[in-house]
Amino acid sequence: MGKTNKAIILFSGGLDSTTLLYTAIKDNYEIFPLTFSYSQKHSVEISICKKHLQKLGIENHQIINLTPEIFQGSALTSLANIPKNRSKKEMEVGIPTTYVPVRNLIFLSTAVAYAESINAKHIFIGVNALDYSGYPDCRPDFINSFQETANLASREGREGRTISIHTPLIHLQKHEIIQLGFSNSVPYEFTWSCYDPVVLSNDTYAPCHECDSCILRESGFKKAGQLDPLNRITV
Repeated sequence: MGKTNKAIILFSGGLDSTTLLYTAIKDNYEIFPLTFSYSQKHSVEISICKKHLQKLGIENHQIINLTPEIFQGSALTSLANIPKNRSKKEMEVGIPTTYVPVRNLIFLSTAVAYAESINAKHIFIGVNALDYSGYPDCRPDFINSFQETANLASREGREGRTISIHTPLIHLQKHEIIQLGFSNSVPYEFTWSCYDPVVLSNDTYAPCHECDSCILRESGFKKAGQLDPLNRITV
């Protein structure tokens, strides 16, 4: 596969999207990272995205700023408390308060517009239907429906140049994602998962180890038989 294959990578700096990034790099895509800022409580991830891509020498990084008013009601963007110390069983019931209203629909729609503008035919998103089955915009039926809609709505799709939505992590458990990442030399010490960062100084943060995302990450590393190299991070 040559580098004529341009790919938009929805890159948050998290464990899943970083594994996705390295998977696309290994598959020799020409990488165009796309990151969103929407006043999320864990906005430290944006600084991590920048530094990570600089280390890799990847340019063309686009950061899209969205007004937080369109995401009202989510614990990630409001004064509401982030859920803590929930069991896996509790996480699997209903849609959690950390759900951000149709976030992936907005992210993917933006990615399709960007793809058309640079003549890219591939969009990668690190959604996972197993660990976050409560999120409606992480499920296979949504992704399949969106790909059909995207190609109906775009000039590329209407003229037969299909835009493909890639979700290589969607059916993997967290430990399988981590194992994939280690096989692709992902530096997990430079990824961020926590929804409620502990501020140690002006530029140093530690994970809370209590939010759903932290718990799933820790469980994943344990099942993968690996130590999580992230303790704290300076951005």
